[in-house]
Amino acid sequence: MSTSPYAATGTSGWPGTPSTATSHQPAAMPTQWAGGRGRSAGATVVAAVGIALAGLAALAGIAFVMLEVGMGPGLTGTLLALVPLALVLAGVRWLDRWEPEPRGALVFALLWGAGVAVLVSAVVNDLAAWTVANATGSLDAGVMAAAVVSAPIVEESAKGAGVLLLFLTRRRYFDGVVDGIVYAGVVAAGFAFTENILYFGRAGGALAETFVLRGLATPFAHLLFTACIGAALGLAARSRSRGAIWWLLPLGLLAAMVAHSLWNLTSILAGGSYIGIYLLVQVPVFLGVVGIALWLRGKERQVVEVRLTEYARAGWFAPHEVQMLSSLRLRRAAVAWAGRVGGPVAAEAMRDFQRRATTLAFRRQLAVNGRADLRTHGLDERETLASLTADRGRVLASAGTL
Repeated sequence: MSTSPYAATGTSGWPGTPSTATSHQPAAMPTQWAGGRGRSAGATVVAAVGIALAGLAALAGIAFVMLEVGMGPGLTGTLLALVPLALVLAGVRWLDRWEPEPRGALVFALLWGAGVAVLVSAVVNDLAAWTVANATGSLDAGVMAAAVVSAPIVEESAKGAGVLLLFLTRRRYFDGVVDGIVYAGVVAAGFAFTENILYFGRAGGALAETFVLRGLATPFAHLLFTACIGAALGLAARSRSRGAIWWLLPLGLLAAMVAHSLWNLTSILAGGSYIGIYLLVQVPVFLGVVGIALWLRGKERQVVEVRLTEYARAGWFAPHEVQMLSSLRLRRAAVAWAGRVGGPVAAEAMRDFQRRATTLAFRRQLAVNGRADLRTHGLDERETLASLTADRGRVLASAGTL
C-alpha cells in the first residue's frame, strides 16, 4: 500500500476517521440550523437567465467599443486586452484558492463588468464630459471632469451594483472579505477588458506605450478600486447584524470612488513625470493590497485549521487529515497521491473531500460568528459530513485500501 504524503509520522496509507465518526454528530452546531437542500430548479433557471442577460450586455458593450474604434483596431485591442485580463484573473484565482467561488457566479461577475457596467459608464461619462465642456467652453475641462469626477462615481457604482447583486442573491455562499474581493475583482476584470479594447483601439502610434502602461504596469487598477466595495460587503456578510450593510456598503463605495479619483488625478497631473508617480505612489499602494491579500489568505488557513480541529475532536477527522486540509501544499500532494494510487476517480474524490471540508469549516465559522441569516437559509451540516465520509470512502476504495 502506498504511503500518503500528508500522513503523520509512522502512519501509512490514508486512514479513515475513528469509528466514533459514524455514531454521532458534533453537538456544538445547533441542530435547528441543519436542513438546507441546495439550489432549487427555479433558482437554477433564474441564474441561467441572469448569466444570459449579462452575456448579451457584454456583447453589446464590446460591439459598442468596436463601432467606436473600428473593426481592425478593435480586433487588435481585443487580443491585447486578453493579456491584462489573464493577469487579473490569475491573481483572483490565487486569492480564491481555499474555497473557490461557483463558476456560474464568477462568469456572471465577469460579464456584468464587461457589459452592464461599461455601457452605463460610457453613456453617463460621455454625457458628463459634454455637459461640462459645453458649459465652460473648454474640452479639456470636460475631459478632466469626466476622469476625476464622473468616472469614479459612475464606474464604481456600476461595478459595485454587480457585486451587490451577487451578495443579495448568493448570501449563503458569501462568507467574508475574500469572497467580496474575489467577486469585485472579477467584475473589475471584465470592465477593464472592454475598456482596454477602447484604449488600445484608439492608441494609434502610441499603442505600444499604452499597452505597457495599461496592460502590464497597471492591470490591477480597477480591481484595487472595486475591491473596497467587495471588502465592505464581505464584512457585512460576516456581521451579526443585517443592518451592517447600510453603513458598510456606502463606506466601501466612497473609498472606491476616492481611490479611483485620486488615481486618475495623479495620472493626469503627472504628465511626463508619470513614471515617478507610478513608482512612488501606485506601486506602494499595489504592494500594500498584495500584503493585505496575503494576510487574508493566512486568516482563511487559520479558520480551516481551527474549525476542522473542532470536528476532529468529535471524531470526524483524523489529526493528519486536518493537517493536510490546512495546507495548500499538502492538499496538492494529497491529490497527487490519490491519483497515483487510485487513478482519476480517487483524485477527484480527494478534491471533493477537500472542497467540502473547507466549506464545512467556513460555514461553521459563520455560525460561530452568530450570522443570523443562517437560521433562515439553513446549514446542512449533516449532509456535508455524510458527503465527506462518502468522499473518503471513494478515495480508499479507489486506492485499494478498503
